[in-house]
Amino acid sequence: MSTLSPEEIVQKMMAKDAFSQWLGVKVCQIEPGTCTLRMTVREDMINGFLVAHGGITFSLADSAFAFASNSRGQHAVSIETSISHTRPVFPGDELEAKAVELQNGKTIARYAVSVRCGENTVALFNGTVFKKDSLWT
Repeated sequence: MSTLSPEEIVQKMMAKDAFSQWLGVKVCQIEPGTCTLRMTVREDMINGFLVAHGGITFSLADSAFAFASNSRGQHAVSIETSISHTRPVFPGDELEAKAVELQNGKTIARYAVSVRCGENTVALFNGTVFKKDSLWT
């Protein structure tokens, strides 16, 4: 198993993750198999309908998914994802994405991520990863 803690793994990932940095994500909680991130939607993230581009909630959820799936110390790469957008998101909204491990097999793991704005769920994301042989060091 990796000698790095979940916090150290996420720090290494974030250091090279220009997109999550651009989103402005903040890591609120990271433990083996789970991660919670927060971010604020900016004006430069809206689409032609004056709501946040769907890629914003997808990307926030995808980052939480990536951090959670790598948090056990084994390199994990996405092989399938999907999202349902349940409510619109607007500039200034504070979003929170929580990734939870559903299944952790030898080579495949599955995660569910809920994206919330206050009390409202704005998106539901599901993802599957393939766990490679290499470990985080």
